[in-house]
Amino acid sequence: MKNNLFNWSVLILAIAMFSVSCNGDDDGPEPQEKYGNVKVQFEYVFGHNEEPWDIGKVLVHPMTGDTMTFTMFKYYVSNIKLKDASGSWWSEPNSYHLVCTDCDNRGVIMINNVPEGNYTAIQYTMGVDSAMNVSGVYDGDLSLGNGMFWDWNSGFIMLKAEGKSPNSATDNFAFHLGGFKGTENIVTVKNADFGSNLSVQNGSMPSINLKANPARLWHNADGLSIVSTAHMPGQVAVDMAKAFYSNIYLSSVSN
Repeated sequence: MKNNLFNWSVLILAIAMFSVSCNGDDDGPEPQEKYGNVKVQFEYVFGHNEEPWDIGKVLVHPMTGDTMTFTMFKYYVSNIKLKDASGSWWSEPNSYHLVCTDCDNRGVIMINNVPEGNYTAIQYTMGVDSAMNVSGVYDGDLSLGNGMFWDWNSGFIMLKAEGKSPNSATDNFAFHLGGFKGTENIVTVKNADFGSNLSVQNGSMPSINLKANPARLWHNADGLSIVSTAHMPGQVAVDMAKAFYSNIYLSSVSN
């Protein structure tokens, strides 16, 4: 009797294992999501005629008449999102990038591990959002070692523009622009539709190309003979940063 019970138990277990095995075979392996990388690249121009701009180049501002030579230009871009063809937004995790002319990446932001698909628009923030300004988490591109944080003001410098000019009383200019509270807030959300799809395929690296014009910093601001420095939030920072941010635009998309 015991042998019969044992045999039946073994038979039932074998049938159960066979059933599970068959069901697993029917389902097949789960499909693996595929990813590509997207390059966001800033190209710089200067003034109404969009002449080429670069560090160390002697330029004359078309509105103020100031002669200026930039020695530093850096700013934050954060919270990058891409809209897919269905209208859903994909958000880059931990999306904070320092774009600077003296960095290895220069004017390039690499967005890694973007899900495969077609994308129709980008949203990004110029500056660092208020939550991160007070989070106390400062690593990577937000590291205090980058010199883009006011210890005394507990906030990020969103944009730094420094250089030389004979029109300045000190022969130099230095604008450290920031502010994320109330009327001093310079953080600006930007959107751009691609017009055609940005195609992200497994292992691919399409490019989103943006144009930025540093001359716009003085579009609504006094010339360097009047104001050549700014090191705190306020109206000067708002006027200069907002004018620069508002003029950044999509120039092309490359698949």
